Amino acid sequence: MNSLMSCVARILLAVSLLGVLGSCGSRERESTIAAREGILLFGNGTEPKALDPHIVTGVPENHVISALIEGLVAYHPTSDLESSPGMAERWESNADFTKWTFYLRDAKWTNGDPVRAQDFVYSWQRILSPELGGEYAPMLYVIKNAEAYNTGKLKDFSQVGVKALDDRTLEVTLGGSTSYFPLMLQHYSFFPVNPRAVEAHGGMTDRQSGWSTIDNFVGNGPFRLKKWVTNQVIEVERNPDYWDAKTVKLNGIRFFPIDNVNAEETMFRNDRLHLTNTVFPDKIPVFAEKMPNNLRNDPYLGTYFYRINVTRKPFDDVRVRRALALAIDKKLLVEKVSKGGQAPATGFVPQGIPGYTASRAVQFDPDEARRLLAEAGYPGGKGFPKTEIMINTNEAHRKIAEAIQELWRRELGIDVGIYNQEWKVYLDNQANLNYDLARAGWIADYAHPSTFVDMFTTGNGNNDTGWSNRRYDALIEAARKAGNEEERVGHMLAAEEILLADMPIIPIYWYTRVYLLDEQVKGWHPKLLDNHPYKHVWLEPDAATARK
Repeated sequence: MNSLMSCVARILLAVSLLGVLGSCGSRERESTIAAREGILLFGNGTEPKALDPHIVTGVPENHVISALIEGLVAYHPTSDLESSPGMAERWESNADFTKWTFYLRDAKWTNGDPVRAQDFVYSWQRILSPELGGEYAPMLYVIKNAEAYNTGKLKDFSQVGVKALDDRTLEVTLGGSTSYFPLMLQHYSFFPVNPRAVEAHGGMTDRQSGWSTIDNFVGNGPFRLKKWVTNQVIEVERNPDYWDAKTVKLNGIRFFPIDNVNAEETMFRNDRLHLTNTVFPDKIPVFAEKMPNNLRNDPYLGTYFYRINVTRKPFDDVRVRRALALAIDKKLLVEKVSKGGQAPATGFVPQGIPGYTASRAVQFDPDEARRLLAEAGYPGGKGFPKTEIMINTNEAHRKIAEAIQELWRRELGIDVGIYNQEWKVYLDNQANLNYDLARAGWIADYAHPSTFVDMFTTGNGNNDTGWSNRRYDALIEAARKAGNEEERVGHMLAAEEILLADMPIIPIYWYTRVYLLDEQVKGWHPKLLDNHPYKHVWLEPDAATARK
């Protein structure tokens, strides 16, 4: 009996092993299963601060919000220099581009309300209301009297240049000739919010409004909010009531907040993501050799830089700020550290914007850097106070900070520390000037130099340096009111010269967009601003090839 049982046991074990081996051999990739279900698995870099378009400022937020809400103008599927119809089916301007009229289509919010021209009037009043404290409010200063209302000088919003002529017609009057206004409207600061939802959960100027939570979110975009588990996943699903639902091919998107680059890469290689947020610099050559069909290195209109808190000593001294900037060998950084084909930033406005010549003002000059630091009272770095670089949690940011740390030690004789903060804390510390030096990046909101130079005006919610210069402010104001593009660009070039002379920031490099993309993803085109309209993206599981 014992021998029979032993034989049976051996047979059962063999059968079970065959089953295990069979299941391992035929196990589908998670990314393929998701592709077959029409679900895009998206590495988003970090947990969004919020999903309210009027109180956020980041790229991770934009990725999610642009799936849920659509503005008057939508992203073009292949070019960030062109616009596509959104809530407005068409628009027109007067001869000098100072007055624009938008004709809205028949569209719905996810709570069933019709999308009306009055919704945009309400929404733009909301972001411009001083009580809300929207950091991106200055984006709307191109509109007549918008700045006066946002700064409290004007109390009557009816005098601001936005008017609903009827439910389906919106008229916008600008402060100056702005031919690129439709490109600006693609940005989420111009997005509408549902007035009924906002008023039911705190009102127009409540920053803690509950309208944008998982239980109460109301949108008008191609997708609607399905699931939100903090620090785990945000999932959106196809919105059947979207005006262009027939174009949407994806059934949903899962946004994963992964701020650890190596963990994100592992998820991609283990077939749990279709798209990563970035690639660790040291791995770029490896992926270029081993996985060339997955590595993407696209042009990207943005600048990687350091903010300097000019309200703290010794950074209130322009000589110290310039010394720090001139002591950074940016060519060395992009070749040996970032390794993504980036270009050393010699100015703040990046190269590649039509009609604008990138500055060459900030070059590597260690001798001049040492002279300036000595003149400021710190010869050879002696007596320089304890200083720290604040970064948001990310291995690539730390690697760059460590390289700069070593350059300053070698060239200036100063020692700086490095500390990292979780994304939301990092943003709050930066906004409250609770730092010495802070890693930063700015991606163009639209393809025009104004998106870069406007942010350093006095009191701008994205300035975050404490720097203020009256001449700079005057030039930016003159640019907004300019009668033509040549005049506008001239004012902006002059403003950037002042910015780079006073140096409240240190430009480091001009971005490229380096990431990993699964071959199953289709309709994903290289774009200057990396703005991809998800309704034009789809998945083809049959096109997949095994990744080793």
